[in-house]
Amino acid sequence: MSATDSMVTLQERMVNLIGQLTMPVSEVALVLQHHIQGLLGSLNEYAQKTGASISDRVRQPWPIESQTQIGENLVTFDVEKVLKIVDQDRMDILSTLIRVTLVETEMDLVEAILALRAWEQLVRQQLAEATGPGQLFSPLEFPEEW
Repeated sequence: MSATDSMVTLQERMVNLIGQLTMPVSEVALVLQHHIQGLLGSLNEYAQKTGASISDRVRQPWPIESQTQIGENLVTFDVEKVLKIVDQDRMDILSTLIRVTLVETEMDLVEAILALRAWEQLVRQQLAEATGPGQLFSPLEFPEEW
């Protein structure tokens, strides 16, 4: 399967599942972070063994559109409370879908990370715009072009 086909397959499956389960932005963020960190760990290990370099676009989260009010309206969330509320089963289903799709499509590490970075950027943008704890559990919203 080509890299483009693999990314499209992953994108379609994730959109469908997240939409079906009406997954909150916080749960999607946690699953993405888990997968990105795992893939980056493998990629860093490979880079150390081979002397390859990893681009910042792969290593770092992509920038989000900052809003001037985000810094002005600092809201604090009790992380422990948030983690107690998440639906672990729903997160496991998404995690399994991502893992199975990456293996099935034989997507390489860099392609997989880049595909998940796009999702991470979307999620981080919505988290940055949250003004209260309830918004962390609002369903992830997809832009029209998504």
